[in-house]
Order: sequence, then structure tokens, then C-alpha cells
Amino acid sequence: MQPFPPARVLNGIAIASEIKAEVATEVAAARAAGYTPGLAVILVGEVPASQIYVRSKVKTCGELGIYSEMHTPSASITTEELLALVDSLNKNDAIDGILIQLPLPPHVDTARLLEAVLPSKDVDGFHPINAGRLLSGAPDSEVLAPCTPAGILEILKRSHIPIAGANAVVLGRSNIVGKPVASMLINASATVTVCHSKTHNLPAVTREADILIAAIGRAGFVHRDMVKPGATIIDVGINRLTGEAEFEQFFPATHPDHATRREGFLKRGSTVIGDVDPAAFAVSGAYTPVPGGVGALTIAMLMSNTVKAAKMRRAFKS
Repeated sequence: MQPFPPARVLNGIAIASEIKAEVATEVAAARAAGYTPGLAVILVGEVPASQIYVRSKVKTCGELGIYSEMHTPSASITTEELLALVDSLNKNDAIDGILIQLPLPPHVDTARLLEAVLPSKDVDGFHPINAGRLLSGAPDSEVLAPCTPAGILEILKRSHIPIAGANAVVLGRSNIVGKPVASMLINASATVTVCHSKTHNLPAVTREADILIAAIGRAGFVHRDMVKPGATIIDVGINRLTGEAEFEQFFPATHPDHATRREGFLKRGSTVIGDVDPAAFAVSGAYTPVPGGVGALTIAMLMSNTVKAAKMRRAFKS
């Protein structure tokens, strides 16, 4: 059997840096036009992982010149009190984007809160009106799309991966990633199949994919025999391996990254893996690593959406 040519690594960190640089330029243009794009983040309670993520968002705003506010109500806040906060931010002209960090406490009505955000300020792209605009094929310049799916499309486009006419398979049907990225791929003229837990003969479906997007939240679920040789793999999953047996399964001594991963595993007691078995990347033509792939784009696209929302609200053209 002929060996597969080396797969190309799609560097999400480098692409995110490109996008941030472009956003900084747009922010400078906005300021020259007399306004500064603004983002408000609502973080309820004290969830360490969410606190770290939100601080990173606020820090990036500062680096790019975007005005930001961070609202940190206690976990005991009621739905009605949160609705009042959202209403005040909806009415604040200095705020172009409102982001509600999920998950919220169980007693809070999450759907009601997300729908209370003005669609024009919904930089997470979760509002039903924005979801409808995306599904209807509205121009990119007029849609606030969810950040992770938008980042996936940027990776494909900036890496010059052909989308039009390609067979794309999406593993996962969530409202946050699976459904919106399927809509975006359709809008880009791909032929799209969405798979899930009820899909029959899944490997036969995935082996037809020119572009395979894994977003199901199961560590190493996509194995080598599920990948069409030369396909592009977009791995959206972020899963933590903590067991010795799991580590050896995915990073055996023969794996090229074994030593590096082993060092980190011993130091931290865990290592991160996507929804794709690392062994499957050898079959692909290109792939996003975990970490360093899709995850790096999420904050960059949030910044991009904030500037887009500001421009849309003010009918500003850069």
C-alpha cells in the first residue's frame, strides 16, 4: 500500500491572528468615524472555567480597541432581574454586542434570556431571528452567525479548501455548531449531510466526505477507517483525557506526539483531544489540531461579530 502524503495542519492560531489584525483595523476606522464598537459580557455566578474564558474575551477587546463591560451578578439572580439587565444593555447605545456566558444556573430561563437580546446585538448568533437569517441564505455582511461555525468557514476559506461542490459531512446537530455550520456550508454551495446518534452505517457516510466536521463531544470517536483519503477534517471537539489507558489508546509510543503529550499529561494529569482519533489525521489531506485549531477562532469571531454589529447598527461602511 502506498503511504499517504503528509497532511497539512490548518493552524487556527495563525488564522485567528489574521482576523484579529483585520478587526483592529476596522475598529480604528470606526473610531475615525466617531464611535467605538462596544461589547457587554454577562457572567452569572462563579464558574472557574467561564471566568477564565470571559476574562480572555475582555482582554482581547482591550487589545483590539473595543470597549467592553463585564457584568457579574451572583448565581442567585432571578430570570426577571437578568431580563432587566439585558433590557438596559439593549437600550445602551454604547453597547453593540451582548454576550451571555453559558451555562446559566438551572433556575434561570436560558431560552427566554437569549431571546430577550436584540437580534442586532446578538453577537453569539443564537437569537431565532439570526438563526432564520442564516438559514434563509442572507448575505454574510447582514448576518450575525454563531462564532464557532463562522470560525470553521474562515478556516476553510483562508486555507483555500474548496467548498463549492464538495461533499461535506457534519457529525452533530446542535444549535450551537452542527445546524448553523450545515447552513453556512449549504450557503457556500457544498452538498451537506448532517449525521447524529440515529444515523445508520455512519462510517459509510463519513467516508464520502471531502470535508468532515466532527462536533459531537466524544473523545476520538472518528477513527481512521471513517475518513476518506485526502479529506479535510475539522475537529471541533475539546475533550480531556485523564486516564492512563485512554492516553495510551490515542497516544501510543509509536505516535509522533507521544513524548510531548506524555510530558504534559504527567505534569497536569490530563491532556486534551478532539472528537477525532489522532491516528485518523494521517489519512487526511488537511486537518485542524486540538488544541490550536477551531477553538482559537471563537474569540476572534466574537470580536469580528461585535464590529459587524456596530457597523450594521450605524450603517457604517468601512
